[in-house]
Amino acid sequence: MAASSKKVFELFVARIPWTAAGKEVRDYFGQFGTVKKCLLKFEKETGFHKGFGWVSFTTEEALNNALQKDPHVLEGTKLQVHKNRHPFPGRKVNKESEID
Repeated sequence: MAASSKKVFELFVARIPWTAAGKEVRDYFGQFGTVKKCLLKFEKETGFHKGFGWVSFTTEEALNNALQKDPHVLEGTKLQVHKNRHPFPGRKVNKESEID
């Protein structure tokens, strides 16, 4: 019950270029505050990420800093960034790339 009352400081990020790995996404969003976790969804067949993922911050201030910037551009591509209102989806580790 206590877990559901925790505040979530996460972004949903779409249109991530396929050339960017989790480290690049984490480093980019690190300019706004401490990144707790970065998660990209991967295709089993191709081994490439699907172009979307989640970024979790340690503080609400870092989240707000990221939300205030527009546009977000990574490797020449404009990202779509939205506040994520739900915790990271629970999936098997082999289907995702998680960076703590």
